[in-house]
Order: sequence, then C-alpha cells, then structure tokens
Amino acid sequence: MLRRKIDDFLRNWHENQDRNPLVVYGARQVGKTTSILEFAKKNYESVVEVNFVINTAFKSIFKDGYAPDDVNYNISVVDFRNKFIPHKTLIFFDEVQDMPDAMTALKFYKLDGRYDCICSGSMLGINYKGIRSVAVGFKQDYVMRSLDFEEFLWANGYNDELTGRIYAKMLDARALSDVEFASLSKLFGQYVMVGGMPKNVQEFVLSRTLHEVVGAQRQLLLDYENDMKKYVQGLDVAKVVNYYRHITPMLARDNHKFQISRLSHGAKSRDYTGCDEWLKDAGIINIAYNLQDLSLPLKGNEIENDKRVYYADHSLLIASLDEESREDLSLNGNFEIYNGALTESIVSEALVKSGFEDLYFYRSKDMSVELDFVVRRKNMVVPIEVKTNRGRSKSLNKMLDAGMFEYGIKLTAQNIGFSDRKFTFPYFLAFKVKNFLHDKFAW
Repeated sequence: MLRRKIDDFLRNWHENQDRNPLVVYGARQVGKTTSILEFAKKNYESVVEVNFVINTAFKSIFKDGYAPDDVNYNISVVDFRNKFIPHKTLIFFDEVQDMPDAMTALKFYKLDGRYDCICSGSMLGINYKGIRSVAVGFKQDYVMRSLDFEEFLWANGYNDELTGRIYAKMLDARALSDVEFASLSKLFGQYVMVGGMPKNVQEFVLSRTLHEVVGAQRQLLLDYENDMKKYVQGLDVAKVVNYYRHITPMLARDNHKFQISRLSHGAKSRDYTGCDEWLKDAGIINIAYNLQDLSLPLKGNEIENDKRVYYADHSLLIASLDEESREDLSLNGNFEIYNGALTESIVSEALVKSGFEDLYFYRSKDMSVELDFVVRRKNMVVPIEVKTNRGRSKSLNKMLDAGMFEYGIKLTAQNIGFSDRKFTFPYFLAFKVKNFLHDKFAW
C-alpha cells in the first residue's frame, strides 16, 4: 500500500468525536477508494461498501426516503452480507456522482449518530457541482489529488525524518549535500516520467520499468475523453473534447497561452464558455490567469481570457508528447521540451497540490516582464520563476531591483541558495513552497 497524505486526514477525522460525514472528491484513478477502504478496515468492525457504478441495484436504496434504518434495510436487501453495528460501522457510499441522492442522506445519518459515513466521487460534470451544495453544515469535504513528489518519495522508501532534514535545509537556505541532491534529482526524473497516478507509481516501484506505465498513461488520456462524452451536461460535448485535445499543443507554444482562436477556424471565446471550468471542476486541469497588476487581492485581479492551462497530473502531458520529445525526455533527461512547458506544468501541479487553490502569473502589457507564477503569503506578494539550469531570472531580478517585491523564488535544476532577496530551490522542492512561505514568514 502506498502512503498517502489523506491517511493523516482520515485519522484526524476519526479522532474527532463530533465528526460530520466526510465527502472525498477527486479525479478518477487518484486513489480515493483504495485509501478509504484501507482506513476503514483498520478502524471499523463493519464496513458497508455501496458502489453505485459497480452495482446499480444500490441506486434503489433511497426509494423509501433517507431515514438511516430504511436506507440500511434496503442496502441489506441488495446485499444481505452487510452488517450494521451501531457506533462500529462505516457506511461508504462510492461513485456518488452517479447517485447524488446519497449526499442528501448524510444529514439524516449525522442526526441519527449511530453510523459514520464517507462518500467518494469523481469530480465530473453537473452532478458534482450540484451535490457540493447538498447537506451543507452536515458534512466535511476533502479534495484528493494524485501523488505529489513527497508521496513519491515515501513510495521509494523515504520517511518523515529524511524529508524533514531536507525541508530544514530549505528553511535555512542551506545547500543539499551532493548525495542528497543527486539522489533527489534522480528520483524526480523518475517522478517526471511516471506521474502521480497511484497505480502507475505502484507499478514502477515494483518493476522499476516504464513499460506498463506508458500504456496506462495513454489509456487514462483516452478515459478522460470518454468521461467527457458521458458526463458533460449543459455544454457542447464536442467543444469540451476539442478544448481538452488542444492543451498540449497550446503548452508547446512559446508563451504557453491558451488561445481559443486556435481551436478551430473562426472560434471565439464565447463559443467555448464553460469548457475550461468543466475540465477544472472534473480535476483534469489547472488554470493560471494573467494578473492585470501585482496588487492584492490576487483573486478578482485576473484577466479573464488570458490564461494558461495545465494538466492536473503531468502524466497526461507525458502521454500526449510526440515520439521525438518523449525520447529526448527519457534518454537525455531534457525537461525543457516544449519551451519549458513540462517543468512549468509540474510546478503548477505542485503548487495546487500543496494548497494554492488558484494559480496566477504576470506578463506586463509591453512584454518586458513575465513571472511564471505569483502567490500570496498574507499581505505579501511572492513571484516565482521557473528557469533552466543556466537561465537568468531577468524579470524577477528586474522587479526585485525596482523594489516591487520583498522576496522572490527561483525554481531551477540547481541546488538550494539565497542571494539578493531571491531564494533558489530545485524543481523537486516546489511541493514545499507553500510550507516554506508559511514557516519562513510566520508573522
């Protein structure tokens, strides 16, 4: 079993005596069901698993209403093996995007108090948008994503003591030892090729080869497209699919900007309204918006039609690479393919997984300044540049010299360092940037 960050969350949730029913959302194949069932088996005498996709007969369990006794009885009619032991049972409603009524039942289970409930579902389509607003005040939400690099390190034998030592050096701006830097760089290169989907990580850890992983990555790229055809409602399915298919070509362009006009002849922004939000809500993409200026608050300061679109897990980008780029990446370790889109995409993913829900970048109107990412720490705006090994941070240096920022961060293939109010971190520490800002500037 892979160690996941949701494990600690589930433990803390279970220790809360006044816990609400829990709802775990996430894109498909990020490991929701596996983690929940593993936790449940360790902490409950009875686990009642209700999967609305595997066994559609469960969709009838709410026909007599939402009272726990009625629902439990109907569950036992579908599968008599289920046991309902008061205060020792977890009822696990899985794939709730196919049965939103399960969310309504949470309020009644909470008021009843005899049984714990966890719901899990893919973040797909209008059902997801609708069920988020159900049972407000009687549930707790958690969004689960694919593995970040820290979880990948755990999968490869690193423990909290080792990752803690690395983070301590990050906080002190002390360079990693040659052994640490070389080992982490190698593992990061593997993470780049494997991605964060738990099935692929598990396969790689066991086999140390990419043969099965490559096929699984390409299949997931197709599976997501098939999900769109099944779950998209209220939008033109063909346009959502077309938007999705153009993510990699847009990233391959010099400025990585997603331009609607390039989707088809005569395409306009209004023709594709809602496509990006559907894909984001489904957990398939992350969106970074260009800021009008660098003032706070960042949210509401974005330019609506000036955005960059990244995959939520970079394995989708790997799967969509042309053969020459894939070969360059795997044989030469060239992370700068597609004009640096891969490293930028991995950093965007790390920032979101670490807790930055919204992504922003900045490009001045005269194009003289471009900052890859801009984040906020309380009342401080912090710019982040993602650069090659030898690349100079011209924009970041220019803005720091002009007094626009107190500090900046440069992510590169180089070791940890600090000079001229600029922190330099290797790419593989991007997942710790939020923690770093929180702990370093604790005021």
